[in-house]
Amino acid sequence: MLCRCEDMTLADLAHSVSRGYRDIEEVKRYTGFGTGPCQGKECLAVVALELAKLTGQPPEAIPPFTSRPPLSPTPLKLLARDPGAHRFPDDKDD
Repeated sequence: MLCRCEDMTLADLAHSVSRGYRDIEEVKRYTGFGTGPCQGKECLAVVALELAKLTGQPPEAIPPFTSRPPLSPTPLKLLARDPGAHRFPDDKDD
């Protein structure tokens, strides 16, 4: 398992290389690795090393993929465990 967040295996990577995807950005778009909760922090190095082996490139020739922020920022109150963070103005106090 190369990417636990997106269930990407070595076989998935080999398949993407066989389809002509040799760049890490292309592999990311084809397989979805690096788009899960860890945003590639856990899998990027492993995938890059395996991609280097499969394509015959030196590992240092494979740059990391471009990190992008979420489409819209997530308010911190949605991530907080504060019960009041999920109240709406019309909620009645119980």
